[in-house]
Amino acid sequence: MIDPFADPLAFFQRLVLQIPALLVAVTVHELSHGLVADRLGDPTARREGRITLNPLPHIDPLGAIAFVIAGFGWAKPVPVNASNLRSPVRDMALVAAAGPISNFALAFAALVAVRFLGRMGLAPFLAEPLTGVLFYVYVFNLGLGIFNLIPLPPLDGGHFLPYLFPRAPWAFVHRLERYGPLILILLVVTNATRYVVGPVFEAMNTFYLSIVRALF
Repeated sequence: MIDPFADPLAFFQRLVLQIPALLVAVTVHELSHGLVADRLGDPTARREGRITLNPLPHIDPLGAIAFVIAGFGWAKPVPVNASNLRSPVRDMALVAAAGPISNFALAFAALVAVRFLGRMGLAPFLAEPLTGVLFYVYVFNLGLGIFNLIPLPPLDGGHFLPYLFPRAPWAFVHRLERYGPLILILLVVTNATRYVVGPVFEAMNTFYLSIVRALF
């Protein structure tokens, strides 16, 4: 992360490229949760104006400040009422999985766009900022998708991964919900999440690059 006091200009230039990319990543992530919940019978997100591409309803002020200061942040979770869902356990798992899946899809689309942009021969004053934003769209979406796969409530992985396993661990996961936010903060502050997110990010990055190079 660039030190804003050591190099204010570089810090500002990075933010100009990163903020649009971050807004795209969190908006698509939360919108996907709301859309899937709405399709499965819960209109809560629609009633509260969360099924929108406007990033403002999805922004958490504290999460935005944390991003500017610490280089990571979070969005305002989309409200979901499980009692409205036709099959609450299964459908909550589908709602949770929708966020990371949308991020992975958008990351791939951004990487393809970077590839095509490099072949268009645009003037540098257009190509460089566009490529920069698309690069961060790729990085943020891939990172956000992986981060949310951590099987710890309140992250998405804590809601849909238990559904893939026998019922025995479910009670333990539900007990974790009380302490999940605290554990998550400790993992992030101590940078322990890098040991999970980092290797998976590198593996998926290599996989995505190989696919794009083979197709285009």
